[in-house]
Order: sequence, then structure tokens, then C-alpha cells
Amino acid sequence: MDPVLSVDGVGFSYGRHPVLDSVSFGVGAGEFVALVGPNGSGKSTLLRVLLGLARPQTGGVRLFGVPPAALRNRWRVGYVPQRSVVAEQLPVTVAEVVTSGRVARRGWARRLRADDRTAVDHALASVGLTDLAGVKLAELSGGQQQRAFIARALVNGPELLVLDEPVAGVDVDSQELFRASLVHMVREHGAAVLLVSHELSAVADDLDRLIVLRRGKIAFDAPPGDLTAAGVSLGVHREDLPVWLEGPG
Repeated sequence: MDPVLSVDGVGFSYGRHPVLDSVSFGVGAGEFVALVGPNGSGKSTLLRVLLGLARPQTGGVRLFGVPPAALRNRWRVGYVPQRSVVAEQLPVTVAEVVTSGRVARRGWARRLRADDRTAVDHALASVGLTDLAGVKLAELSGGQQQRAFIARALVNGPELLVLDEPVAGVDVDSQELFRASLVHMVREHGAAVLLVSHELSAVADDLDRLIVLRRGKIAFDAPPGDLTAAGVSLGVHREDLPVWLEGPG
């Protein structure tokens, strides 16, 4: 069986500036994987390649066994970008934001059914926003807004969820709800999660693997417990991982 996500020898350059160099890894169904790296390591470019927003110069990517551009059921991949900037004038409620994710799967020409509304309610509950469903998104805190975007990605029950720095600047309570929703996806639904973040303390005990990208190359790909020998803690000392990432080696 093909992995949910397969990256094979991916190389990418901006002009003469190489960004990714022979990057290879896979993510299987039910795996919770974190991708970390210092600024400028190539994480953002790698995400663009994985999602089919950029084409690698060498190597290739497969989502569910096919190239990203050939994936028909795009709802199988959920994506949460770095926190969006929400215009104060945007007249949209939390429930409408989450529902828009469901519409993307159902199609704009089809009316939402009872199962769609149930999925929206479940996604809102999974991130603790049920009581705020009718509130304008722009009236929420940054952490609450990010939880709404996570619910939008969860509403279709994606088989692969990709998150880019989803808890940067988010309050502790929101981080715990975020963690619980991801663990539920992995354990109860067998979904794969690829989390790109410098802040891993909220999920440190739940990760199956940690992938470290340095200077465009994979420098580490193993269970996070293997970092213990290097004196790096993901969950106790939040400073350890960033310092270790930015250091030489």
C-alpha cells in the first residue's frame, strides 16, 4: 500500500539558489509527524511542493499514490495555513467559515444536507467553538480564529491534515483543544497529520516521528524520543528545540 504522502528525492531552487536538496520521506495513515527546521531551512517551499503549489525540479511527490495535480478528491487533504489576517469588515460568522469547508467538498451547486450540518457541528465541538458559532470571526481572539480555521480543515474528515505553524501566538487553552482534536483524528479516524511548527510542547507526547530540515536536507527523521540522547526536550523546556534547531550541525 502506498503511503498517504510520499516525497522522493525532491529538489527545488529559486534561480541559482538551491532550497531543497534530495528530500525524501513518507507519512503513513494514522501517523502523527512533525516537520521542524530553522528559518530558511526550506520548510515553506517544501509545503508548497507537497500541496502541488510548486513543481520540484527533481524528484516527485505523491498524495494517495498520485501526483498532487492529479488528485481529484481534494477534500482528502486538509490544510491550515499560518494564521490568516481577518479584515474587521468581513461579515462572516464562525459557523459560516467552517461550513465553507464542507461546501468545497459538496460543491457550490448542491444544497447542504443534514449530514453536512452534523459535520459542521462536530468540527465546531472538536475545537471548542460551539458556543461561538454565530459570532463574527473578526470579533474573536487570535487563538479562537485559528481554531475556526482548524475546524474548517477538519469538517470533511480529511485523510491527511497539513498544518503550518497553527499555534504560533495561540493561548494555552486553545493549544490543548487543538491537541485533542488532532489526537482524535489520528486515533479514531486513522488520519495522517503533518505538523510544521517550532512549538511542539502541546503535542510532544503524541508524535510518532520528528523530521528536521536543515539547509534544504533531512537532518533527522526518527521518533522524538531519540532526541533525548542529545539533551533536547520537546515538552518540558520550550526553548530547547528552537536552540537546537538554530545551532550548528
